[in-house]
Amino acid sequence: MHISLIVAIDENNAIGRDGDQLAYISDDLKRFKQLTSGHPIIMGRKTFEALPKGALPNRRNIVLSRQSELILTGCEVVATIDKVIELCHDNKEIFIIGGGEIYNLFFPVATHIYITRIHHTFGNTDTWFAKINPNHWQLTSTEGPFMDAKSGLEFSFELLERK
Repeated sequence: MHISLIVAIDENNAIGRDGDQLAYISDDLKRFKQLTSGHPIIMGRKTFEALPKGALPNRRNIVLSRQSELILTGCEVVATIDKVIELCHDNKEIFIIGGGEIYNLFFPVATHIYITRIHHTFGNTDTWFAKINPNHWQLTSTEGPFMDAKSGLEFSFELLERK
């Protein structure tokens, strides 16, 4: 099973500010949907609560939370990484979609990282992605740079695989 992290980061590896992502880039959202549809997605409670319409359609939504009694519509709630892997053992690929603590938990066992690299540095950020060690990760594809018409932000898509 591939354990894939999917994340949008700025030039300083920042991923969030005030409980939300840094930017909404249309092509990034389309790529996210295309890559994750049909696969389990794993997220923390705060990430789930930031979703505007709740559980994402056409995906198995799994929320990793210390609050085992938590009930979230359209989601399975589990307390450990081991339980996530047990639930998803029949899947070819699972996607870790955030937030920061959840990325950090899965980073040591991840096999792939799908990055939307925003070629911009945002201010007042409070959540960062782990430092990617080039001795452990290989860039296998890159696309872009592209320009988001709405925000004016330049971005690229990258895929990294664990060496």
